Amino acid sequence: MRETEMGFLGFLLLGLIAGAIAKLILPGKQAGGWISTLILGVVGALLGGWLGGLIFDINLGGFFELRSWLLAIVGSLIVLIIWGFISSRLGSKKAD
Repeated sequence: MRETEMGFLGFLLLGLIAGAIAKLILPGKQAGGWISTLILGVVGALLGGWLGGLIFDINLGGFFELRSWLLAIVGSLIVLIIWGFISSRLGSKKAD
């Protein structure tokens, strides 16, 4: 394993913090506790890493690298926006 790669626990911590930052950045109230924030952040970090590799030819680096944090936060914001759209659509169908 290279020095710049992070371990599983580092990735979970990155996802938790990135998900929390994404929830702080996005206006409005998002439901869910720390477990949903962790899931949101991990999925967002995966999405951000994938998009970074696809668009900019960069991948997630080490835990303390700025690109890892930016990719994870941007990915978490995208996941949070998509989740908000899906949950609002489901909520409006229940009201009908």
